[in-house]
Amino acid sequence: MGVFEVGRDELHRTRLVDVAREPLADQQVRVAVEAFGFTANNITYAVFGDAMRYWDFWPAEDGWGRVPVWGYGSVLESRHPAVDEGATYYGYWPMASEAVLTVAKADERHLVEGSPYRVPLPSPYNSYSRAGGVPAHDPEKRAHQMVLRPLFATGWLIADQIDAEDAYGATQVVLSSASSKTALSTAFVLARSGQVEVVGLTSPGNVAFCEATGSYDRVVTYDSVADLEGDTAVYVDMSGNVEVRQAVHERFGGGLKHSAVVGATHWNAESEGGSGDLPGPPPTFFFAPDRIATRIAEWGGTGFDERVDAGWDAFVAEGIDWMRIEEGSGPEEVERVYLEQLDGKADPSAGHVLSL
Repeated sequence: MGVFEVGRDELHRTRLVDVAREPLADQQVRVAVEAFGFTANNITYAVFGDAMRYWDFWPAEDGWGRVPVWGYGSVLESRHPAVDEGATYYGYWPMASEAVLTVAKADERHLVEGSPYRVPLPSPYNSYSRAGGVPAHDPEKRAHQMVLRPLFATGWLIADQIDAEDAYGATQVVLSSASSKTALSTAFVLARSGQVEVVGLTSPGNVAFCEATGSYDRVVTYDSVADLEGDTAVYVDMSGNVEVRQAVHERFGGGLKHSAVVGATHWNAESEGGSGDLPGPPPTFFFAPDRIATRIAEWGGTGFDERVDAGWDAFVAEGIDWMRIEEGSGPEEVERVYLEQLDGKADPSAGHVLSL
């Protein structure tokens, strides 16, 4: 099978590896990875691959990493009694033509990957939902599911936390990398709740796009952060750009009620140290699986799924007119899209669906 890998210490290095098929053990299934979405979110997985253990889901040879992606796979071969050959599952795959899962448990709706090395990793990434067994998998929206659903889920969780905290007492939420799909998802959910004004920060070239989505009350360029209006704000940092983070903290000072770090779309401007002392609250990393665990403990798994599904249905019906799907296949196309996203040159209106 073919596997697309990248250099862990030099993300611009790529290669396609031909991996020999091994016989399946009991409880294992072999899956053909049919298609997957690729966005700036996957670059965040690579940038934080060591720190957040994203590389650990699909181990590779030393020095190389397999960037996780969300997509659909069909079962080619099964040695688990509850997993049928031909069944299709949505979940967390490598960029590869095939993958092998070790099934800890399975029913008509889900299966759980239970390889010993994956058990300590965040459980949401080990759950695979069976297409047809879960209402969220509308066959006509599979491309949108692959590209947007993981990003929407993160955006929904961010907005849920902000709403639950009454916006931390702020009157506006400021999101960097406003053209990113996670930021647009967050903005959509926040706008529907109506608690706060939603402000997007972006580069000059993306202002018109962000405004046209209708997701933001205002769109401001990065070089105009000092001119942001209002006395209080919550900052949601999707870019990881320490200079922008510094500017937002300095603009609001004590009026900045909460600062959340979510992603690193500006990965080459990101550093752990920051660019000096930050006025206001210290930035806090937002990790979606932690928020999922909190809400499932409060609502139960079914209650949580119902709420996120309702938000997703509204987003698909009302909030994605700005996106067009672009499909591609083969290692050259996968490499092209990967490097385009890595270098920040991707068209924000495109949703890429790929296959090897």
